Amino acid sequence: MKARLVCDALRMAIWQRRPRAGLIVHSDRGSQYASKAYSSLLKAHGFIGSMSRLGDRWDNAVAESFFESLKQERCQWRNYQTRYAAQQDVLQYIAMFYNSHRLHSYLGYKIPSQYEAEAAKMRKIA
Repeated sequence: MKARLVCDALRMAIWQRRPRAGLIVHSDRGSQYASKAYSSLLKAHGFIGSMSRLGDRWDNAVAESFFESLKQERCQWRNYQTRYAAQQDVLQYIAMFYNSHRLHSYLGYKIPSQYEAEAAKMRKIA
């Protein structure tokens, strides 16, 4: 996996969600996450990078759960003709289903936008 791919994914997430400085961005120990480009992107937005400990799969449980869902719900029975076709299909799955309609157990069986709205309301109250 190239650093450009993870940087592009992070930029897309920043554009869609507009997180505040201080956000903790967790990753595994892949070289793309230790790259200068990725580190610079985190720093430019005031984010804090967090890497899992060597051999500790529980550090990345949410990400591992996502990739398992992606494989089972979208990619398992598909044969993509090109890398571009696969990218577009995965992007569509994430943007049009996973983040907008699919219930997430780690969010109390809510969709991310519903969870975000409730969290914003609670921040205003506090």
